[in-house]
Amino acid sequence: MAGFTRDVARAADEMRALFEATPLQENDYLSRKTGARVFLKREDLSPVRSYKIRGAFNFFRKAVAAGLSPEAFVCASAGNHAQGFAYVCRHLGRRGVVFMPVTTPQQKIDKTRMFGGGMVEIRLIGDFFDECYRAALDFAATSGGLMVPPFDHRDIIEGQATVAHEIAAQMPEDVEPDLMVLPVGGGGLSAGVTRYFSEGDTAPRFAFVEPLGAPSLKRSLAAGRRVKLDMVDNFVDGAAVAEIGKENFRLLKGFDEAQVRLVPENRLCATMIEMLNIEGIVLEPAGALAIDALKDFSRKELKGRAVVLVVSGGNFDFERLPDVKERALRFEGLKKYFIFRFPQRPGALRDFLELLGPDDDIARFEYLKKSARNFGSVLIGIETKDAKNFDLLRKRFAEGGWAFQDITENEVLAGLII
Repeated sequence: MAGFTRDVARAADEMRALFEATPLQENDYLSRKTGARVFLKREDLSPVRSYKIRGAFNFFRKAVAAGLSPEAFVCASAGNHAQGFAYVCRHLGRRGVVFMPVTTPQQKIDKTRMFGGGMVEIRLIGDFFDECYRAALDFAATSGGLMVPPFDHRDIIEGQATVAHEIAAQMPEDVEPDLMVLPVGGGGLSAGVTRYFSEGDTAPRFAFVEPLGAPSLKRSLAAGRRVKLDMVDNFVDGAAVAEIGKENFRLLKGFDEAQVRLVPENRLCATMIEMLNIEGIVLEPAGALAIDALKDFSRKELKGRAVVLVVSGGNFDFERLPDVKERALRFEGLKKYFIFRFPQRPGALRDFLELLGPDDDIARFEYLKKSARNFGSVLIGIETKDAKNFDLLRKRFAEGGWAFQDITENEVLAGLII
């Protein structure tokens, strides 16, 4: 057994005092849909509903073994890293200080406090994560604290690699994984899992998945160096990282950029709704990345293959569900928004409604402004049961002399008025 593999095995053994191995489940629904044998590594079933507890525990374990006794362990996070960190603080009886932006949802603050069980102090600093992170670094430097990074550290990577150790032990005896799909944010999970399997006799083919709005690994592989993104779409908050970790990229830079799949955020929402409605699995956006990436493989590529998908987390705030459903409908072409030039006369609304079919429904109707004495601009949202119905609606609108503009995919206008 090579050095890294041996160290990961030891870390996994130590981790059993904290929680049992998360299950590797063969999923009948996805298997039938793709023609492959699809296995889900359910990190959403860890005590904190994400894999982040693994890296945090391993960092603490190594620090304690090295005789370090800081005034406090410190982290900056508004999500899964904070919750894993807090859980480990309580388990080991170590004081922790978590820095979170002031804008962090109360639900995440409360969960972190609950997992910490009185061992964790939460400090709300700044409106943005960068401010919060700088405050955490300053606190650690001036108070004798020890910073626990979310992904860019060898001990964190080693801890996340215990996912691979468990997969290797949990696969059916007669099955070797042909393809492993890994979600990527800062790169701790993907760096650890790929390194673990690279030290074995056979390694599966890897595919990496990032949100379309945060392609830090893909851009870095294309450039041959780490690239910091100028702008990031934070919708997939568990994987929306502007720059992949330094140590993480060192371990991943040998892969081809073509192995990184970029998932559109609205398509991801459709997968989240699909898994909730059909399988009863609650996923956060980052947790659905690997499952969604199956849509980018042809049935021919997957048929008969053993495919392992790492489901990285299930910390979903149900207050976000209306937005997720909205995005899913827009991706599937079942909901569109139009701006109409609406005549200011009696009976105009009735005339418009008569153009709708039996499966079409008005989801939103809002006067924006009166653009002329006889006309006004109206925002109309329409939902339908079949995306093809919109072709017929557009034809009816045109034949009826209605002036309109489809703004569904216009990010600027949609962001301002929808």
